[in-house]
Amino acid sequence: MASYAVLLRGINLGKNRRIAMADLKTTLTEAGYTNVTTLLQSGNVVLGSDLPAAKLAPALEQLIEERFGFFSDVILRSRDELARVVAHNPLGDVANDGSRYFVSFAKDDSAPFDGVTDGEERYVVDGAETYIWCPYGMRDSPLIKALGKIKTPPATMRNWNTVEKILALM
Repeated sequence: MASYAVLLRGINLGKNRRIAMADLKTTLTEAGYTNVTTLLQSGNVVLGSDLPAAKLAPALEQLIEERFGFFSDVILRSRDELARVVAHNPLGDVANDGSRYFVSFAKDDSAPFDGVTDGEERYVVDGAETYIWCPYGMRDSPLIKALGKIKTPPATMRNWNTVEKILALM
């Protein structure tokens, strides 16, 4: 049985698309997934499954839509894949605050993009992950705004602190 990090995209950001993590955990456990653990309210789940990732993600998307009434992209990483993300850490030499260092996890590899830099902000594209350093935060980040205009596969972002906590749960 494989352990997966399940990252839900675009939930609990406003009044709509709300999922209580306790309800999500119950739903996933009742569906037969094992060792289901949630982290924070932003759609972070660790679970065990015998399904390969290619079948697990659509099964989870369907289950969430049926149970909670809306579609949410599910982005998966195995324990080994998430450990590689943390070990790679290409901006670790400059990113000194895990709450301002982000990883964008895409469903598929992102095409490399160039020309998006601003001051001290940095990014590195590595396959399906984009590492982003915003030393002054995301809210007013020119880099985040510019990256948001680039067409990429469905993705969801987590800060470095959360990425490390998810890996520790696995």
